[in-house]
This record gives sequence, structure tokens and C-alpha cells, in this order.
Amino acid sequence: MDASQVIIRPVVSEKSYVLATAGKYTFRVHDNSNKTQIKLAIEQLFGVDVIEVRTATVPSKPKRRGYTAGRTRGWKKAVVQVQPGQTIPIFQGLEADL
Repeated sequence: MDASQVIIRPVVSEKSYVLATAGKYTFRVHDNSNKTQIKLAIEQLFGVDVIEVRTATVPSKPKRRGYTAGRTRGWKKAVVQVQPGQTIPIFQGLEADL
């Protein structure tokens, strides 16, 4: 699997911004990717050294709109810790807002 297919997009939330100040970055990743693939993809795309990768599967939630009931999609996220002193530029401008 190509690196651009493994990493889908960064997760934008308050918790991810707090983690980013500690050198931990959160991404939405492909459901079938494993920790080794995620580590290699982050290192290739952003040019940083990854220390640790933690993954979690986010379950789907029930949703309603009037009489119509359905569910959101389940997805997989990865929290990636980089070497001290290294940053991922996607989160650079967003950390200053905290």
C-alpha cells in the first residue's frame, strides 16, 4: 500500500492539539493498515523519525434525522509520537491558537 493511501487525513480536535504540543500527532488511517505501515508512511511523507505508533478503531455511532435512522462509519485512528525536537508541519499553525 502506498504511503498516501495509508494516511488519510489529520484528526482536527481539541485533544489532538493538546497531544501535538507533546510531540504526538493524530491521523485518520486506512482500516487495513498496521503500525509498521503507518510508521513508514509518516516517516516518508513528513521526514520525521517516529518513536511509537498507537492505533485505535473508532466504532460507528447511531444517528437519526427525523424518522430516518442510520449509523456513521467506523474508522481507524493512529497517534504517532515523533522524536523530541521534531514536528509535523501540518499542525504548526494550529498549535499557536491554544
